[in-house]
Amino acid sequence: MSDFETVRYAVDQGVALITLNRPAVMNAFNGQMRRELLAAVRRAIDDAAVRVVVLTGEGRGFSAGADLADGIPPLVQQQIDEEYKPVLMAISEAPKPFISAVNGAAAGIGSSFAMACDLTVMADNAYIYQAFMAIALVPDGGATWHLVRQLGRKRAFEVIVEGERMSAARCLELGLANRVVPAERLLEETLAWARAIAKKAPLALRYSKEALNKAMQLDLADTISYEAKLQNITFISEDTREGVQAFFEKRPPVFKGH
Repeated sequence: MSDFETVRYAVDQGVALITLNRPAVMNAFNGQMRRELLAAVRRAIDDAAVRVVVLTGEGRGFSAGADLADGIPPLVQQQIDEEYKPVLMAISEAPKPFISAVNGAAAGIGSSFAMACDLTVMADNAYIYQAFMAIALVPDGGATWHLVRQLGRKRAFEVIVEGERMSAARCLELGLANRVVPAERLLEETLAWARAIAKKAPLALRYSKEALNKAMQLDLADTISYEAKLQNITFISEDTREGVQAFFEKRPPVFKGH
């Protein structure tokens, strides 16, 4: 059960479902939702029963971005650094996979939350929208980091300056989405994928994510050495012994994260 107002939180079969819950304003972020989302993300990370987290939005859209009706802070930089960044970094650095299930629009900083997740499933009517240029702003929440690495500099700049609404099909083509599914089956299919991933070895999931994050920063030689360090951790784990034993016994492994 959830004890939040602007976010819903539920856990089932090893999967935490976090739902942005301000549908009347297309799940635009106000101060309360920023605080509650951070608390929900931290709860999922700390819960040993949770192995995968799904982030989605209630109603017609994933998130319209910042709620401009919430008031303009005296220093926007401070709000981004102190209220948005902790949530985005918690998702990025979490030892568990996060999957964004994008319904409708993921606009403005809402797109940053969608892209911050490790995997993305989009409804066939969903889109990612860099809405900043239309109101004389620049992308934030790490949007430029994600776009330039996935699209390249020229294409990323075009998406930003043109304010392109990137359809689910286009996002799939460009690698911003992993899967596109019918809108009416978005949550069903995303949760099914999350539950399948939740059955995999938690340590392998954790350190594969960590290795990819480091590979974005390191050269090849250092990446090989970093992988070797992480491989050593997994190699001596109980899960690896279980995986090998299950292979020889021709049965599904039961991983415990040890």
